[in-house]
Amino acid sequence: MKSSCNTLELKNKNYRCTFEITMDLIGGKWKPLIIWHLGTKGTQRFNELRKLIPQITQKMLTQQLRELESDNLVIRKVYPQVPPKVEYSLSDLGETLMPILSMMCNWGNDYYKLFSCMD
Repeated sequence: MKSSCNTLELKNKNYRCTFEITMDLIGGKWKPLIIWHLGTKGTQRFNELRKLIPQITQKMLTQQLRELESDNLVIRKVYPQVPPKVEYSLSDLGETLMPILSMMCNWGNDYYKLFSCMD
């Protein structure tokens, strides 16, 4: 597998390779979980995501959703009603991450099976 390892500029940021771009977009503790839940459970409201990821703070979930939306991985749909209703779903681009996250999930299952008996 070949990776582009020249200096790349994207959205006013410099990257040394395309892997850095990927990690910037989906790296960290929360973004993969948010993407995973939206991909496996479908469209969710903010509080539904909070229940699916109970360890995340409201501030952090808001920040991560904004970044994912800004990067075109998540779609935020606001319904004009009182009280306001907002739903989040994966964009078509975000959906393309699901096979990668599924492979990571499978790898984690295999790792767990291999080492859980050693505790």
